Amino acid sequence: MVMSIPQRILVAPSGFKESLDAVEVAAAIAAGIRRVIPGVQVTTVPMADGGEGTAAALSSATGGRLVRHRVTGPVGSPVDSHFAMLGKVDRPTAVVEMAAAAGLRLVPAGLRDPGLTTTRGVGELILAALDQGAERIIVGCGDSGTSDGGAGALRALGARVLDSGGNDLPEGGAALAHAAAVDLSGLDSRLASTRIDLALNPYNVLCGPQGVARVFGPQKGASPEQVEVLSAGLDRWAQLLAGAAGQPESYLRTGPGTGASGGLGAGLAALGANLVPRFGLLLDSGLAGVDLDAHISRADLVVTAEGAIDFQTPRGKVPAEVARRAQAAGVPVLALAGSIGKDSGDVHAAGIDAIAGIIPIPMDLDTAVANGATLLREATERTFRVLLLGSAISSRLGDSRLGNAA
Repeated sequence: MVMSIPQRILVAPSGFKESLDAVEVAAAIAAGIRRVIPGVQVTTVPMADGGEGTAAALSSATGGRLVRHRVTGPVGSPVDSHFAMLGKVDRPTAVVEMAAAAGLRLVPAGLRDPGLTTTRGVGELILAALDQGAERIIVGCGDSGTSDGGAGALRALGARVLDSGGNDLPEGGAALAHAAAVDLSGLDSRLASTRIDLALNPYNVLCGPQGVARVFGPQKGASPEQVEVLSAGLDRWAQLLAGAAGQPESYLRTGPGTGASGGLGAGLAALGANLVPRFGLLLDSGLAGVDLDAHISRADLVVTAEGAIDFQTPRGKVPAEVARRAQAAGVPVLALAGSIGKDSGDVHAAGIDAIAGIIPIPMDLDTAVANGATLLREATERTFRVLLLGSAISSRLGDSRLGNAA
């Protein structure tokens, strides 16, 4: 069988956390492909997954607008943030991107302590969206720098988190272990008539061995000792939230998506928010303004990408979702990665046919992050030159077999 050169390539990547958003990743990959295969048809579909860039992507897709708003950042100092008011929808709808108010990118490297960071700014964005007349609010969960169970967001919305003396606890997840009560009586009254949907990864749960503190705490700067403190705090938080909101404790502890964005899923679920798998909400609903499955069906090859390909990738990450859809359509998939980690081979069962890392020589993380676009473009070029080599070898072997047959 003679291997042919793909002429219709779909590029559908995630962003690279703290380095490039999905639009920038797609552009870098497309540039690398075109340097190797001039004239190739490259279609880019940056994936809105609830993380960085989601509000802007959905605003653009629906003809909406971005609303700038200054909020409390994850370390307590003010940050410039935004949310989107969508166009072409049947009722006023806002998209609040939690990463724009409490994302890891907003936490300075020297202040990365998820025991102290807060989601208060997310609640402030929700209030601002209500002030704009939103009747439905979609909260994109991803790329968070917090592990406070959504306590900060609830405080901004009018809740109180109290110690045994009836005093307000300080911000952050570490303090939750000392919580004695949650008072929801002061919540903004508009929340009762507002639909809130969280677009999230349903694999992330609040508590237990796979709870958010244990799985993601170290990535956000927590030491092993801090992970235990955070885990204990979120256990306590689930118990108190369940009592205050009349929700089953088992649901808040291990319900699908309750651990999203450091437990923001559980915090807003206690208010009645809907926890929705992000790709169903953002892609299949049509809000993203793109039919990914249609683009896949027309492609000879799909290229996806993420900052890290590892054991977490099959658990609801962008490359696995893209590969699942491509596999159903019989289209091969290449995944590019900033790093290739533990159990990366598991992704082949998810439909990813090949993986390529973008780091050519040892370098520190700061250097890699700062040069993400160049590294990605050059890695794409190298990978596609290998693809062309395989095509040439396959073609030569095919010609040889034909000659021998003659």
